[in-house]
Amino acid sequence: MTAPSTKFPLLGEMLLQRGAIRPVDLERALELQQGVDARIGSLLVRIGALSEDQLLGALAEQLGLPVVGTDLELPVSAGEWKIPEGAEVSIDWMQDQGVLLWEDAEGQAWCTARDPLAPELQETLAYLFPLREFRHALVPAQALERSLDALAHAGREEDWGGDDVRHLRELAEEAPVVELVNSLMSQAVEQRASDIHLEPEEHQFVVRFRIDGVLYTRLRLPRERFNAVASRLKLISGMDIAERRLPQDGRLSVRASGQAMDVRASALPGVHGESIVLRLLPKERRDLGLDRLGMAPDHLRILQDWTREAHGIVLVTGPTGSGKSTTLYSALAASNDGLKKIITVEDPVEFQLPGITQIQTHADIGLNFASVLRSILRQDPDVIMVGEIRDRETAEIAIQAALTGHMVLSTVHTNDALGAFTRLIDMGVEPFLVATPIKGVQAQRLVRRLCPHCAQPASHVLPAIAEEAAGWAGRVLGDAAPRWHEAVGCAQCQHTGYRGRIGIYELVPVDEAMQQAVVAGATHQQLRAMARERGYRFLREDGLLKAWQGVTSVDEVLRVTAV
Repeated sequence: MTAPSTKFPLLGEMLLQRGAIRPVDLERALELQQGVDARIGSLLVRIGALSEDQLLGALAEQLGLPVVGTDLELPVSAGEWKIPEGAEVSIDWMQDQGVLLWEDAEGQAWCTARDPLAPELQETLAYLFPLREFRHALVPAQALERSLDALAHAGREEDWGGDDVRHLRELAEEAPVVELVNSLMSQAVEQRASDIHLEPEEHQFVVRFRIDGVLYTRLRLPRERFNAVASRLKLISGMDIAERRLPQDGRLSVRASGQAMDVRASALPGVHGESIVLRLLPKERRDLGLDRLGMAPDHLRILQDWTREAHGIVLVTGPTGSGKSTTLYSALAASNDGLKKIITVEDPVEFQLPGITQIQTHADIGLNFASVLRSILRQDPDVIMVGEIRDRETAEIAIQAALTGHMVLSTVHTNDALGAFTRLIDMGVEPFLVATPIKGVQAQRLVRRLCPHCAQPASHVLPAIAEEAAGWAGRVLGDAAPRWHEAVGCAQCQHTGYRGRIGIYELVPVDEAMQQAVVAGATHQQLRAMARERGYRFLREDGLLKAWQGVTSVDEVLRVTAV
């Protein structure tokens, strides 16, 4: 039998040389290894210093072994699985040992396991198959569990369910569950996902990643495993494992694939179990700055003027996930010259900014936006950021703050910029109070950037769209020639044709005539007509301007702006 040799370069040294981990990560893993029986690579993954894919790549180089899913494939179904001849080995035994044995079409016997170097595994194979020569392979934990589940589907199923709280807590602490959750986090970070969705169905549960605003299915596992995975996530995020009938929110800080992340967790009861969504927020943001928002030069000048205002309100509108928080944080960073007192009230605090007092609301103890705003005004602030104006009370306090010499930045949920006036009036705020303090309203969406590795010149652009974009390009970009491109798809962008996102915006400064129109009860369409007369463009037009520049595609702009 051919077993992997044990004379290899040290894995920790290899990873340091590659720059995959830091020396402090290796030191921590070595300290942990003194108290637990685990290999150094597994511990590096467990503490979030390394992703499983990075570990398998390094192990493949170190040991000279192929990787399942990259260098070779497992049999697709249980019907195609052929256990090597030579011993009576059952599927139950493979499940108990966490080992997969199979024979390929050429008759070669293969073995893969969580730890292919385990001496007891080599001894067992030598005893069971004295006349067979096995080749060894490395396997991702998810692929191993998925194959073991497929093999056992028609036979005995492991008890991953149940309602006993103590049993769920024990399952949540078991190594396979811990490794699965850690692996999901690492994969999500590596693939630039903003959210992880775990969605239980009748016979399975699905894991989906939101990447560049679009959901992609990444994993399907048997429903029996869901309770253990859900319990693990609820346990580490501070939720109540026993509560499954009411929505819950939680938070945790993790290190995944070498990055420090804040994670917001939400559990929502459904027909087949709790839908769990994890929002991934990097602790360090290097893209906070007005010049990094992707604004056209005229929009950037308007926003910079707003941040220099001494008092008033600037409202940013858009749906959840449209980048409003990033815009507000960038505006705060621009305002933070060291001479101003800046206070924020948020739910939740997404990013921590130096030199700024940030307050987290807690509605369950009465610490809501309105109550915090009243206290903030006694702190002598210059700039106040309110995470969201949700009700009349918060709106009126924010307006009074703006009328008494404070600069207020906030968000409301509307479809476009000028809808902010209608939304505030619908909350019950008097039109003259709405119109007087507002300096500007802004709407935004995020569109996917074309992948720079595979985007190609567009084969056709509708004449009406080309003409519309050309008019704005002439006003904003001068004589720049069009660079229409379209999505193709390659390995760099996971065959989506897009990689990363950029904002599209509409910014409308509010002048005296527009204030008078709001007080007089002007309709939304009348306000839009006034903005058009003043030469301000709307979301779709700004998107087409970016498509003209080759940053995104026309199809993507039309998808996001719902045309």
